[in-house]
Amino acid sequence: MKNNKWSGREESLRSALKALRKNAGLNQSELAHKLDKPQSFVSKYESGERQLRILELEEVCLACGTTAHEFLKVFSEP
Repeated sequence: MKNNKWSGREESLRSALKALRKNAGLNQSELAHKLDKPQSFVSKYESGERQLRILELEEVCLACGTTAHEFLKVFSEP
């Protein structure tokens, strides 16, 4: 049986990452280009098919014009 303890939180994180990208005015391909990754990299973490490592999260945030610290601070607010 799948552990659903974090599933709601993971969905919130994926939504926040997608919003971050859109607020930066980037589509998936444009962000992937900035990250020097294929578009599928962005698609897969936004859909939950893959998880980001902390250093990848930092790269995504920087490519979108913020820091991981600022992103996580906002994400962690109730």
